[in-house]
Amino acid sequence: MIRKELRIILLSLGISLLLTVAKFVAYFFTHSVAILSDALESIINVVAGGFACYSIYLTGKPKDENHPYGHGKVEFFSIGFEGAMIFIAGILILFKAGQYFIMQPELEKIGHGIWLITGTSVANLLLGIYLVKSGRNLRSITLSGNGQHILTDAYSSVALIAALVIIHYTGLRWLDPAVSAAMGILILRKGYQLMRQSISGLMDETDMKVVDQVIGILNRHRHEHPNWIDVHNMRVQQYGNNYHIDCHVTLPYYLELTLVHEEIKAMENLVNKELEGHEVEFFIHVDPCIPSSCPHCTLMECPVRSHPYEHTIGWTRENVLPNRKHTA
Repeated sequence: MIRKELRIILLSLGISLLLTVAKFVAYFFTHSVAILSDALESIINVVAGGFACYSIYLTGKPKDENHPYGHGKVEFFSIGFEGAMIFIAGILILFKAGQYFIMQPELEKIGHGIWLITGTSVANLLLGIYLVKSGRNLRSITLSGNGQHILTDAYSSVALIAALVIIHYTGLRWLDPAVSAAMGILILRKGYQLMRQSISGLMDETDMKVVDQVIGILNRHRHEHPNWIDVHNMRVQQYGNNYHIDCHVTLPYYLELTLVHEEIKAMENLVNKELEGHEVEFFIHVDPCIPSSCPHCTLMECPVRSHPYEHTIGWTRENVLPNRKHTA
């Protein structure tokens, strides 16, 4: 799968390089600061694509003594780097737009620029959709992040084309720096979003969607494993395409060690089987049951039950994430 990701990102890098050249050709034809802004953003596509190639290469390396959880965290560095580059490009674009508001150069050959930017916009749109779809299928945040950036480039190019058409037919040259400034703001926003995603991953911010998926899997199968009295203190960390989950599981205190191991292994196997596209590593701490567990314990043939069964407590974020046993 890693080799496929590398092929896709290398294709993206090659196409981005060609489109960047085309945009600079359009700038030299027209002297439009809006087209220059678009070309500057495309340079970031190329730089970020190169870094993405390296991050995907590292992600594919196996775990070792220095990296016991693998190398997947580098993907968050990748999208953070790309976000920072996009943010810097946005600042430069706003600065250049300000200069052109003060001193507006004569625009030339707008028609040539329109056709060139239209071609690059269509190519970027198709490439961005392909990368986002591939990232979703391969569970690669690097491909998805790169695709989202390229889609932003394509959408901003549509506004640029509209402005160039208006300038071509009306001669309103002030639209050129105005559109450039609008593109700069849009680019700044996208850069911030990618950096925010990067920081969240590096700080191990909990992905509640994944937590809900794991809880859902356990809820669907808990009737097959009545020894699973409760699950709590769950924490989820993402390492590229893999997840590390640690949690506490309450089991009957009298179970033999071999049976405890089987119950824990069953839980791990179920989540790995149903959380498709991800490798999930568990670290599970086993807690013994206590008398207050009896009212919601579904092990009806328990030989040491001290209180009759009353009701089942559904597992949700509210009782699975905190570090406390479930009580009736």
